[in-house]
Amino acid sequence: MEYAENQKNYDPKMHSVEHILNSTMDKMFKRGRSINAHIEKKKSKCDYDFDRGLSEEEVKAVEDKVNEIIQKDLPIIEELLPFEEANEKYNLNRIPDNPGEVVRIIKIGDYDTCPCSGPHVSSTKEIGKFKINSTSYEEGVLRVRFKLPKD
Repeated sequence: MEYAENQKNYDPKMHSVEHILNSTMDKMFKRGRSINAHIEKKKSKCDYDFDRGLSEEEVKAVEDKVNEIIQKDLPIIEELLPFEEANEKYNLNRIPDNPGEVVRIIKIGDYDTCPCSGPHVSSTKEIGKFKINSTSYEEGVLRVRFKLPKD
């Protein structure tokens, strides 16, 4: 089987933490993964289909949980699955139209698993510290802006 590699040009640390943030948001609020994301090395943002803004306590709880997962030093591995099997197990709506016969699945320990074509670090501990810069809510969309500070 051929794996149609469609690597996004994302920073591996930032992209890996985006997966952890998405899983954390879904686990905490049961609203699913981000509907849109813009991932850059210095700062990034994820948009979520939401019905309100987050309180300061909720922002801190999300930030704390993401940092807790990072510090667990979980392995980040890829698994290649035949398209049919991946389609049965995962939502493939956000992968390219012609993924080929094999779909790449990224697993972050037992915390997160999802289809992905972007680069990642090999362990969560490589990410460093996660910081939410700000959040905003407008017309059904919660935006979370974040970075990986050097300190």
